[in-house]
Amino acid sequence: MKGFVVVTGGTKGIGRALVQRFASENYEIITCARNQNDLDSLKAEIEGNSNTTIHIRVADLSKKSEVQTFSEYVLSITNKIKVLINNTGVFVPGSIMDEPDGNLELMMNTNLYSAYYLTKSLLPSMIAQKEGHIFSISSVAGIRAYSNGGSYSITKHAMQGFTKCLREEMKEKGIRVTAVLPGATLTASWEGVDLPESRFMKAEDVAAAVWSAYALSDSTVVEEIVLRPQLGDI
Repeated sequence: MKGFVVVTGGTKGIGRALVQRFASENYEIITCARNQNDLDSLKAEIEGNSNTTIHIRVADLSKKSEVQTFSEYVLSITNKIKVLINNTGVFVPGSIMDEPDGNLELMMNTNLYSAYYLTKSLLPSMIAQKEGHIFSISSVAGIRAYSNGGSYSITKHAMQGFTKCLREEMKEKGIRVTAVLPGATLTASWEGVDLPESRFMKAEDVAAAVWSAYALSDSTVVEEIVLRPQLGDI
């Protein structure tokens, strides 16, 4: 195996595509999700179709205690993490004026704090080895406001701030940091929308872009990857 890759929220959408891509490149995977059956299905698929191992753990990363438990699980397996991909996220549409109380807290906990606390927990081991790559899977909502984006867009703008700060702090420590900002991608977040598949990007394309950025030499970092459907934002 080439090393360990940590992907949060690895059972669906972009997370699943990332797990599949790095597994196909012979990396050992550590991932989490909230549903055990989904994790078991992913493990059977990956280990049945590749020569790698996937380590799975049930965790709800909107809860700080479970972020800590997952980080302890990761470090019980390895302290040689090649890639950390903060992918866990939730999207609840709504405007700031009209969305229910609790939307901001839910999405801040899931979309930002999960990445913040997991990264803080795993960084010491990555800094010690003086190499590694951290990806923040954000959204174009992190660089553009949408009328029905509400708290989601707020949290993704915050994720951009986190990633930019981390990039500056890690420059001299040998760790690359990349923000990934996809537009509308065909995932469960868009279920029920009456639009053709051609209006969406494929999750596999986002994973391919992440892999391409990682595959560069250690002397080069792609700081931001912005991807949009060919026909534009939805």
